[in-house]
Amino acid sequence: MTNFPILSLLILLPSIGALFLFFTKSSQNNITTKYVALFTSVVTFLISIYLWIFFDQSTSEFQFVEERIWIENLINYKVGVDGISILFILLTTFITPLCIISVNNSIKERLSEFLIAVLIMESFMIGVFCSLDLVVFYLFFEAGLIPMFLIIGIWGGARRVYSAFKFFLYTLLGSVLMLVAIITIYWLNGTTDFIELYNSGIDTKYQNLLWLAFFSSFAVKTPMWPVHTWLPDAHVEAPTAGSVLLAAILLKMAGYGFIRFSLGLFPAASEIFTPLIYTLSVIAIIFTSFIALMQEDMKKLIAYSSVAHMGYVTLGIFTIQQQGIEGSIIQMISHGLVSAALFLCVGVVYDRMHSRLINTYGGIVNIIPKYSILFMLFTLAALGLPGTSGFVGEFLILMGAFKDNFLVAVIASLGVIIGAAYMLWLYKRVVFGKLINTDLKQMFDLNRSELFILSCLAVPTLFFGFYPDPLINTIEVSISDLIDQYNFKLASKI
Repeated sequence: MTNFPILSLLILLPSIGALFLFFTKSSQNNITTKYVALFTSVVTFLISIYLWIFFDQSTSEFQFVEERIWIENLINYKVGVDGISILFILLTTFITPLCIISVNNSIKERLSEFLIAVLIMESFMIGVFCSLDLVVFYLFFEAGLIPMFLIIGIWGGARRVYSAFKFFLYTLLGSVLMLVAIITIYWLNGTTDFIELYNSGIDTKYQNLLWLAFFSSFAVKTPMWPVHTWLPDAHVEAPTAGSVLLAAILLKMAGYGFIRFSLGLFPAASEIFTPLIYTLSVIAIIFTSFIALMQEDMKKLIAYSSVAHMGYVTLGIFTIQQQGIEGSIIQMISHGLVSAALFLCVGVVYDRMHSRLINTYGGIVNIIPKYSILFMLFTLAALGLPGTSGFVGEFLILMGAFKDNFLVAVIASLGVIIGAAYMLWLYKRVVFGKLINTDLKQMFDLNRSELFILSCLAVPTLFFGFYPDPLINTIEVSISDLIDQYNFKLASKI
């Protein structure tokens, strides 16, 4: 089984399912279409579980490596996983089937085309986390824009075209410089193979400009302040499943890129630009938290909270501390679960009342109690309550930050308080209070599919909150090696 191309299978399987749907689609949206997409995504998830089970956590070496010549003497198709990337693959393959199940109420037209876009997007996202060649990474990284652009632009809300183009242009323009940097790296080193570049290092006199070029892409996709403005618009107009994919996985590709490339390839530049990252991260945490506190649209509030949470991620990554980077990865995994659940919770009430405005609701705790309980769990996880996965990530990030920069850590800690304020205020206004809107009495509680999806997200949110060891054990050795290599290269001026 060691020679079996399991990563290529993971990458290709969702696209094979999408091709099957494309060539067999009928004029009517039927249940068979959904079952085919669901079967494909579930099999992909099971294969990723197999990958995790047989992954050797005791080494930082890349495993399940595959390499094929693509363009002679220029580009190789090379994929592999280490302790960092495998968790993001698992997150991707776990979230996608839940998105497919969730389309029951939200997607009324062109279901087949929507599911094709979701499956193709899954292939691209898995490809991002597997890529060990800079060109292959770039192609997967940018290709993911296309299905998301279509998902927002075709199945989105009233301003879907504007939001889709804003999303596309922001993220595409941010990546143009990264492509130039990749070409420059090939010109300097004669290869785009990540492992070779990681081991040999890149000349320090070029690192600053190369780091900034990669940063231009990752900062937009994270998104960092002040290039975050595309995110609230994209979330508000995207259908529920689109918002889930965007928040849970797409934002994590940039965080992964910071760890893999910014720290791995440009340590000298990362050291120089760490104060910039700290400044932007703290502003994102505090400023966007206050903006979230002022929102009247539930989706916008959660979108701004995502910017704040990703601010913690970038802060933790550039502490270059074991706890900080571990916390950032766990925070990304947790945010993937919790933000997905929160957007699905908004989708549940939107499907019933066709309104995302907070003042539409109030006093629904006695009408839909199951929903209220699960919504409460994810609200508490979002604000980092101990016992939820959100606490583990934030706690480790702040530990790493206190070790590296006390003042930054203190300011960032204030975001925890503001985060609690806007999340609890959201919950209070939606769930508690007087039942003023009598139309809410017609609402019905979670159906089977909604209860199943939210329960599937609640289980790991609580499990990893009480027992994060499976996540920490997976990433610990890889992060330790990354930090050792980072410090060695700094000392050697590589």
